[in-house]
Amino acid sequence: QVVLVESGGGLVEAGGSLRLSCAASGRTIRDYTMGWFRQGPGKERKFVATISPGGGTATYYFSFGSRFTISRDNDKNTVSLEMNRLEPEDTALYYCAAKSALDYDYTIWGQGTQVTVSS
Repeated sequence: QVVLVESGGGLVEAGGSLRLSCAASGRTIRDYTMGWFRQGPGKERKFVATISPGGGTATYYFSFGSRFTISRDNDKNTVSLEMNRLEPEDTALYYCAAKSALDYDYTIWGQGTQVTVSS
C-alpha cells in the first residue's frame, strides 16, 4: 500500500513561490498517475495538476499551468508541485494523490500541507 506525505507548505507573500513535495512509501509509484489537489477555506476540493506514470504528460486545471509545474522522480518516489506568482486565492490545503491504472479515480491520498498566501 502506498502512503503519501506532503511537505513544503507555509506562509508566503503574494507574488512569492513555494515548492511542495510528496514523498511516497510502501511501494513504488512509478506505475501510478499522480496528482495534486487543493481545498480552500469553505470550498470543495479542486483538481490542480496531474502527471502520467512516466512523467511525460502533465495536465493542469485551466490557468494553473502558467504558474504551477508538476514533476516527479520515480527513482526517489517523489512528486513535486512548483508554484510561482502565488495569489491569496491560492490559499488552501494541498493534497497529493495517487491513481493506479486499475482505478477510475484517485484512491490514495496524503494528509495535505497548508499553503497560506498573504496579500
